[in-house]
Amino acid sequence: MTRRRFVAFFVPLAALFLTLNIAAAQPWRIATQQELNSWIPARAPIVKEQIETESRTETGIVDSAGKYIAGAVLITSGYSANGKYSIFLVTQVPLKIGTASLEPGQYMFGWHRVNDNLEVLFYEATSGRFLGKVNAIRDDTHRKIESFQILPPSDHSLMLIGRFGFHYELEK
Repeated sequence: MTRRRFVAFFVPLAALFLTLNIAAAQPWRIATQQELNSWIPARAPIVKEQIETESRTETGIVDSAGKYIAGAVLITSGYSANGKYSIFLVTQVPLKIGTASLEPGQYMFGWHRVNDNLEVLFYEATSGRFLGKVNAIRDDTHRKIESFQILPPSDHSLMLIGRFGFHYELEK
């Protein structure tokens, strides 16, 4: 094989492998606003209600196959939420969060303060069935404070409620 043929064959092949390795190393990314608008309903189905979501709080991540995890704060004034829920979450991949195992679907969660942390309680959105809980601890490492934020697994596998964060795991 001549040197020219060798270069013409192996350089593009090496570039392809490098591209595939980069894509495999970082399969999750922050979702665009257009994607979030298509995934998060303007009114989320919460038990027997259709509760408005706050569009400016939408957050989410998407993988290289188009599967996503997204959510937004619920506008609960006028509803009987009583602190039980305040955030709507939709996932297309199974998640493990604290004691909650979430299959692909729609969920809601709320929180209350316990000492210096938050206790976050997860429920099935349409039935209101309790699924589990996790403790969110104060996280001062993130500069920008958002009402709700989902960080990709490549960054930290964190969901943040204001300054408080908890880990999630992608299940297979």
